[in-house]
Amino acid sequence: MNNTTNTPPTTATGDNRPLDRIRLFSLDTIQMRTFHITWLMFFVCFFGWFGLAPLMPAIRADLGLTKAQVGNTIIASVSSTILARLIIGKLCDRFGPRKTAVRLLLIGSIPVLLVGLATNYTSFLLFRLAIGVIGASFVITQFHTSMMFASKIKGTANAITGGWGNLGGGVTNMVMPLIFSAILGFGYAPHMAWRYAMIVPAAMMWAVAYLYHRYTRDTPAGNYSEIERPAAGGSTDWSVLADWRVVALTLAYAMCFGMEITFDNVAALHFVDNFHLSQSSAGLWAGLFGFMNIFARALGGILSDKAGIRWGMRGKGNLLAAALLLEGLGLIAFAHAQTFPIAIACMLTFALFLKMANGAVYGITPFINERNVGLISGVVGAGGNLGGMMFGFLFKSEDITYAEAFTYIGLTVLVIAALISVIRFKKEEDRSLPGRTAPATA
Repeated sequence: MNNTTNTPPTTATGDNRPLDRIRLFSLDTIQMRTFHITWLMFFVCFFGWFGLAPLMPAIRADLGLTKAQVGNTIIASVSSTILARLIIGKLCDRFGPRKTAVRLLLIGSIPVLLVGLATNYTSFLLFRLAIGVIGASFVITQFHTSMMFASKIKGTANAITGGWGNLGGGVTNMVMPLIFSAILGFGYAPHMAWRYAMIVPAAMMWAVAYLYHRYTRDTPAGNYSEIERPAAGGSTDWSVLADWRVVALTLAYAMCFGMEITFDNVAALHFVDNFHLSQSSAGLWAGLFGFMNIFARALGGILSDKAGIRWGMRGKGNLLAAALLLEGLGLIAFAHAQTFPIAIACMLTFALFLKMANGAVYGITPFINERNVGLISGVVGAGGNLGGMMFGFLFKSEDITYAEAFTYIGLTVLVIAALISVIRFKKEEDRSLPGRTAPATA
């Protein structure tokens, strides 16, 4: 059915091509409306996905959770996203990002809203497992942005939308304890306050679902149901899973985004337990980590595009390796910080390079195989959650301290950085698909 009544016209000039320039303060074109709505969609999903993390001190006390049980809930919150990102990438290729995003927002809001019904460890674990599905929203963000912008700025556009979406993790750490405190101020007990607080991210997801449905389109030329798409829908090739370039990017994203979502989950608890901060103060300082996404991921994408123009895909790969190297060193320094000020300084340092690495990964991803952008975006994105899941096992162990866990992760990041430095990300071009062109590679 034709659904053009649900979306405004493309532009006053009728431009239906990918943009070659980002106009941050413009909503005049369908490309820029989609740009802003898609990062906002990821932002609110991140808010719902990690809304419970800064409230874990209260939840831990309410449900009587052990360290191992807290670790299991962290693993659950990121593990379900692995499969979800693979599926969402395929759905974007087949049905388009617009329909996929709206349905994910509406369905994903259900466990976010109902997690307050959890009364014990098992039910809370299952709710966190279900909530993790909304982490697949990242794939939609990267896929949709890639459709709207020309090759020379795809890395920048992807990095900005991904980074501003990830910013939800920082805002969540800061805002959810304030919402919790406000509910306490109305006379509710802590065991009820954290439950009511989760209504807020659910409502945000409903609002953005409407915006996504009303003001975006799948491509600059129209929705998938309205345009002719050569080789669309049935072209997904699962053999890309064996492509060494995809494997390398998946491992790299496990090291950067996997560490990011792990830190979002454990930072508040780490600051409470190690430096004796209050829940609100710990959330505030942990939020600074997420706030680095305002510019750091975008910086990685911008530098990736510039490296690509000057040195081709080899330059993009070298940039990614350097960012991972500095992230790993910063993590190790953070793990050994003996005072709170030094810990914060080290946190901000490794956060900068971690988020730059996030942007650099997706400065490469759209160029690997242009017939399967959605699937590859999903596979690489799933790698981030696979890393988060594996790191979660370190933080649940009764025999490993959080500081030791950070050290082990830092060393692993250094190994992957060395691997990335020897990989050559020569791209495979496909100029048969409208709007998908790429610069020459070295």
